[in-house]
Amino acid sequence: MTIDNDDLMNSVIASLGRINPIPLEDMPNIDLYMDQLTTFMSERLKRTTRHPDVDKVLTKTMINNYAKNDLLPPPVRKKYSKDHLILLIFIYYYKNLLSINDIQTLITPLKERFHVSDDELNLSKIYNTAFELQNEELEPLIEDLKKKYDRSLQTFSDMDIDEEEKKRMQMFSFISLLSYDVYIKKLLIEKILDNITDKELAEKNKEKAKAKEEKQKKKNQ
Repeated sequence: MTIDNDDLMNSVIASLGRINPIPLEDMPNIDLYMDQLTTFMSERLKRTTRHPDVDKVLTKTMINNYAKNDLLPPPVRKKYSKDHLILLIFIYYYKNLLSINDIQTLITPLKERFHVSDDELNLSKIYNTAFELQNEELEPLIEDLKKKYDRSLQTFSDMDIDEEEKKRMQMFSFISLLSYDVYIKKLLIEKILDNITDKELAEKNKEKAKAKEEKQKKKNQ
């Protein structure tokens, strides 16, 4: 089979522009039952999956597991609100990169704003801010992909090997560049989250030690 790396690269870049987040105004303003929620998520995010015809965006089992792992507040009278939907969208994107524990750490501040109608800071405003940043990042991301791809084409170019083999090795170089980029960013995210967790644990231990000390003082009086 003939490999056309240029066509593949152009196809990927074109697809990036079609992977759009769900606009806040497109989210239902009424609470949804489980089946309605999974259907909505599937219809709006299916194109972001690797195999749209078979991959599941969200299932009842997934939602129950998220609730069990304290990622998602329970429904109210079996219905899920817009705030539930926002949290689920964040979880959907994060789960491809982070562990359950890391997602717990990351979205704790969001859960604290769950069903908060504060005009200054609520989940709707947090959601809009996050995806405005995503939109701003699209063009720089495409430019970076092109730069990495052009660099990969310089590898193995002077070797006297079959043209198809050369293309395969150049694609290997491209994937290696992308993988290193993902690895470094994932490492940075994990270090940031570990730092947050360590600080929270230190604060809890400090409070426990203080409470124990006060208890001992009362006992000695």
